[in-house]
Amino acid sequence: MHPAAWFAWLAGAVVAASSTRNPLYLVVLLLIFVLVVEAVRSPNVYTPIPVAPERFMLFIVPVSALFNAVSTHFGDTVLFSLPDFIPFFGGPVTAEALVYGATSGLLLSVLFAAFAVLNLAVSIRDMIRFIPRAFYPVAVVISIAVTFVPTTLRQIQKIREAQAVRGHRMRSLRDWLPLFMPLLVGGLERALQLAETMTARGFASNATPEKNAFTQVGTVAGLILVLAGGLLRMAWGEALWGNVVIALGALVIGGVVWQMGRHVTYTTYRRNAWTARDWMVLTGVAVTLVVLFVFSDRLARYYTPYPAVALPVFEPLIGLALLGFMIPAVVAVRGYLESVQVPVMEGQRPS
Repeated sequence: MHPAAWFAWLAGAVVAASSTRNPLYLVVLLLIFVLVVEAVRSPNVYTPIPVAPERFMLFIVPVSALFNAVSTHFGDTVLFSLPDFIPFFGGPVTAEALVYGATSGLLLSVLFAAFAVLNLAVSIRDMIRFIPRAFYPVAVVISIAVTFVPTTLRQIQKIREAQAVRGHRMRSLRDWLPLFMPLLVGGLERALQLAETMTARGFASNATPEKNAFTQVGTVAGLILVLAGGLLRMAWGEALWGNVVIALGALVIGGVVWQMGRHVTYTTYRRNAWTARDWMVLTGVAVTLVVLFVFSDRLARYYTPYPAVALPVFEPLIGLALLGFMIPAVVAVRGYLESVQVPVMEGQRPS
């Protein structure tokens, strides 16, 4: 799939998840995103993620519920009370605060699962291509930081397999030393090799004093215009002129970024083609958002346990609309099945 289709899917998923606090819809979204994670994960390549979405949910939901219950003392259903002399936490613990905290943790789990899908589906190279050329040094540094955790997890897996072949067993904390030392040495070697490679290629060394002066003056001028427009709107009540000045400042900053990007060149060895599968994903996201914000009632997505906890309402139309985020999983499974099919000659039985 095209990286732009994945970014559109992620944007739609974040908008849909942020538009509701109904735990039933959040559970549906979480199940869909977990299925998409399993579908886009390559069965032949070990692609680790720092924490699985379901494990993250099992941790963050109880922690969020407990913290909100002991820190927010609102609601009619009092479970028990903590002594008042305890600072910040003293007071009644209500079921409403417990449910609200659990719902907040569930929302965080849904967002985490959505970004886990993007982490597995889109490579760092494709992510860098969508960052403006003017910020390519920052983009490269961010890509190195993002790939640090998966690379480290992959190296830990290789070291554990190598030590297991040698008969090493993990019985106590002392047995982690044969894993820690190769991991530390390997990480230092990769860091030194990366630093030497970037220095040899002259990373971020094409800046001149003239370019730096133009960038600084243009950025400061744009920010001053934006600040002046904000003051015109808030202090003097000139909404029209304030909007004009803010737009002018935004254009100045955009021109500076565009001018900086002109001096940055990079080579694309393989371009991603937009296919019918990408249109399917984009259509599914668009249909889901249209149903959520046009054809469904806002009150059906709204839920709060205050002042008294009650069961949330589930509208079948919204539940069916959320299935539009399942299309990437269907596309991924279908593509995998097509890739592993072996053509069978006429008269020959498939094995």
